[in-house]
Amino acid sequence: MNIKNYKSLKKNKANFEPLTPVDFLKRAAKVFPNYISVISENKKFTWKQTFERCCQLATALTKYKIKNGDVVSIMAPNTSAMYEAHFGIPMIGAILNTINIRLDAKTISYIIGHSKTRIIFVDTEFLPIIREALKLKNYKIPIIAIKDDKRFSHNIHKENLYEDFLKKVSKKKKSITFKIKDEWSPISLGYTSGTTNKPKGVVTHHRGAYLNAVSNQLAWNMKKNPTYLWTLPMFHCNGWCFPWTIAALAGKNICVRKINSKSIIKLIKKYKVSHLCGTTVIINLLIKEGVKLKNRVEFMTGAAPPPSTVLKKIDDLGYNITHTYGLTEVYGPAVICEWQNDWNKLSKNKIAELKSYQGVKYPGISEINVFNKKTKREVKHDGKELGEVLMRGNTVMMGYHKDRSATNKAFAKGWFHTGDIAVVHKSGYIQLKDRSKDIIISGGENISSIEVENVLFKHKDIIDAAVVAKKDEKWGEVPCAFVTLKKNSTVKVKEIYAFCRNNMASYKIPKNIIFGKIDKTPTGKTQKYLLRKKANLID
Repeated sequence: MNIKNYKSLKKNKANFEPLTPVDFLKRAAKVFPNYISVISENKKFTWKQTFERCCQLATALTKYKIKNGDVVSIMAPNTSAMYEAHFGIPMIGAILNTINIRLDAKTISYIIGHSKTRIIFVDTEFLPIIREALKLKNYKIPIIAIKDDKRFSHNIHKENLYEDFLKKVSKKKKSITFKIKDEWSPISLGYTSGTTNKPKGVVTHHRGAYLNAVSNQLAWNMKKNPTYLWTLPMFHCNGWCFPWTIAALAGKNICVRKINSKSIIKLIKKYKVSHLCGTTVIINLLIKEGVKLKNRVEFMTGAAPPPSTVLKKIDDLGYNITHTYGLTEVYGPAVICEWQNDWNKLSKNKIAELKSYQGVKYPGISEINVFNKKTKREVKHDGKELGEVLMRGNTVMMGYHKDRSATNKAFAKGWFHTGDIAVVHKSGYIQLKDRSKDIIISGGENISSIEVENVLFKHKDIIDAAVVAKKDEKWGEVPCAFVTLKKNSTVKVKEIYAFCRNNMASYKIPKNIIFGKIDKTPTGKTQKYLLRKKANLID
């Protein structure tokens, strides 16, 4: 049959519908109306109720003259309102902007202005900082206050309340005919955590959000009706698309305002939690608590790569770790350390080592490769040659909001350039070694800061470590280590030096070791640019 015979077969209403993760909510409400959708500290809803509330939110926004392409911001912890925002706002074609609750007023003000936010929903806990942010540039933007915790009711002035905002729309009159016209239209505007520069606005679309939500299910082998604990902030990269994933599976969302190890364990036991996500920060909290679970819980981790020693410790407590790697620019997870059956025969230490690899491409990513920045060729699969991780596929961002230069640079030569440095093992699994800016070049030798950090993590008294480059007259740069010790540790710096001498090449040994708390970004990433400044002030 010739391809020409197919040209008369066109897209029509019967055979084409734009992809949007909003449809997952509609299905959950229709198929599982009485299943619990959201449990927060003060509220509980079914999927039918969540759908109705999201439709009310969408209709109320249209009455506020919010239209397709307008940005609607929300600043809230993991609450039912934050979950509803992931459906009610994009339902009318508006663009969701989740603001990190840990940011300062100046950064928030920049985000509000840069995004051209039309209306902002704010949890009462954060009303003071939002008012301060608006005042900095004299922005006149309507605030809708989310009253989730009575302790912060005193922060309310004259703001309209979220529940009143919803009640303006009768449940009987709510619209359920919202349709997305173009799957390439933006669903979210998420700002990357700023370090040295102002945060960049990452624009993602409905199609990509849909595909990554489905990819989460496939990659994590998730079954229907899971119980998901929100230890990962929804404001961080739209919770890695899991608000939409859990709707697709008609799961149960357990929302928590603030996270600590005791509350995580309590909620796991109370609700029989099956899945949770989090960074190494959450892993270390649970290791420190030391409570072993009766039933294994699936734990997806990302961000800074956890050392194999840390992965072994958390596995022993009853958490089955799935290691992923991604960025805001690729909707969250884009690479996963897929389990191989022959690993079952290996020792726990070897399994932990293999699980520390970032792995292979996510289902929604078409291609991933590692290219040597000097030779411009694919690196050898020897676990040694360093190169930059490049990606392409349907779950790569549209680009950076109002920043054509940064977008063009990120998409140079038809690839998304991550800026992350990795090796590829014989198995084809990639392993991150550093950010390109964090590689330490000492006397012509490339030193991976992550490799040195992984050795430090093996010391029984070290709970956190960060290694950065320090300028040196002789070598150009030398490693400098910042180390956080466990509580009541009496270990001395000279003992750490001795440990390093026994576990790494001499040129990789940090020339300075500083004890203390390590600077983190609001999303839990180590602020290495600040540590570099501190390192270079040391004589």
